[in-house]
Amino acid sequence: MRYAIAEAVKAESKAEVPIGAVIVKGGKIIARGHNLRETGQDPTGHAELIAIRKAARKLGSWRLLDTVLYVTLEPCTMCMGAIILARIPTVVFGCFDPKGGAAGSLFDLSNDSRLNHRVELFPQVLESECSGLLTGFFAALRLRKRIAGTPGST
Repeated sequence: MRYAIAEAVKAESKAEVPIGAVIVKGGKIIARGHNLRETGQDPTGHAELIAIRKAARKLGSWRLLDTVLYVTLEPCTMCMGAIILARIPTVVFGCFDPKGGAAGSLFDLSNDSRLNHRVELFPQVLESECSGLLTGFFAALRLRKRIAGTPGST
């Protein structure tokens, strides 16, 4: 998870929401990703999707069997869909996303019997560090917006 946190810090350094992901196979990191939605003006620029694409290229297969995805924030519906389609068996995440999570908070796609793949979840790993990155980022963003909106400031 610490490597996923390092990816989240990279995202924050680019003024992106600090979310990071890594994919591990056989005890080794095979792919890394961090949010790049703003940088690429791409709504699919989520850390998980970037890492999944890289892992598939590295393995030469869209089936990411025997891998573990570590991500700092609970995956959204789009990312959980990709996780399921990629056949990733295990997801470890830092903090829940009550407004958009699809791994137990708002939705739970990980164990939906209507889908053809199940995902084992390990939530709240290094939760305070992961949530601290997000709360710090959004607090600073609100402060910048408030300062920018102050009359006389330029």
